[in-house]
Amino acid sequence: MSENKPTLEKIIMTRLTRMNAVVSGLVTGVIFGLIIFIATNWLLLKGGEPIGPHLALLGQFFMGYTVSFWGSLLGFLYGFVTGFILGSAVAVLYNFFLKLRHNQ
Repeated sequence: MSENKPTLEKIIMTRLTRMNAVVSGLVTGVIFGLIIFIATNWLLLKGGEPIGPHLALLGQFFMGYTVSFWGSLLGFLYGFVTGFILGSAVAVLYNFFLKLRHNQ
């Protein structure tokens, strides 16, 4: 009868190993946004002709993005949203599989 009852140690380990989806999404979103922001402004400061033809291809995915200062702000926003969705999804999937593992 006591085998079905979870032990205190098992409950604590399950709670400690779970990921918070919002925090994971925020951290990933800020990192993705900063990568796009810094890369765009780095190319602007570096100069040269043409300016960032490869980075300009992000405009195919992120509507309105250009290699400019305003584009870097818009890229930060797009990067944040994309990173938030990906980070949250990873945390939710991690928690789902952790729950499956502990229910066996």
